[in-house]
Amino acid sequence: MLHDLRPRWPFVVQYTVTGYPRALETSVMPVERAVATVQSLAHAFGRRAIVWRYDPIVFTSLTPPEWHLRTFDQLCRSLSGAVDEVVVSLAHIYRKTARNLAAAGQRHGFTWEDPDAAVKRELLLRMVACAADHGLNLSLCGQAIFQEPGVLEARCIDAGRQAKPHRACGCHQSRDIGAYDTCTQGCAYCYAVGSRERAKARLAAHDPTTPFLGGPGHA
Repeated sequence: MLHDLRPRWPFVVQYTVTGYPRALETSVMPVERAVATVQSLAHAFGRRAIVWRYDPIVFTSLTPPEWHLRTFDQLCRSLSGAVDEVVVSLAHIYRKTARNLAAAGQRHGFTWEDPDAAVKRELLLRMVACAADHGLNLSLCGQAIFQEPGVLEARCIDAGRQAKPHRACGCHQSRDIGAYDTCTQGCAYCYAVGSRERAKARLAAHDPTTPFLGGPGHA
């Protein structure tokens, strides 16, 4: 499909690869396959057409700061030839996020926390240095409070790549599309799904010939 689009419209692919444990991302493809997909896209369309996202950064007993640094370094090594930028964000702990994390923690035996700003800033600065070591620019999505020297402002739709719905967003131009309770992946940090069963029901009702994600009457 992207090969068909390319002659008509410019595009940028945002691709999330975190390497999180299954307890946090129950249905996401294995990290090796995700890395291979990014490399394949870069080969087909060039590294400026791909943005790697490492987000959201979630702090749990399975993924403490040192885990993030090790995993991030490994992913930088794997993706440095395919992308030139990595976009990160720190998890926003909305009510749905807290509820989903607590439920997943009970099922899989882990705990989670929302550490203070100093812990987050230290991790970000160490990630900036790691990214730079691999020739990547690190940018932060929509969280100006953590903007530090070396931490760029992320622009998912960047005028430098192609020509602000959110007040904290640095995007050149964009329009969010999607709907709550329509993704069935079951990520523990999700803020967009309050009920995975409801999401599964909407997926079952989905008609690919209509513009609706969750069946008639649900955008």
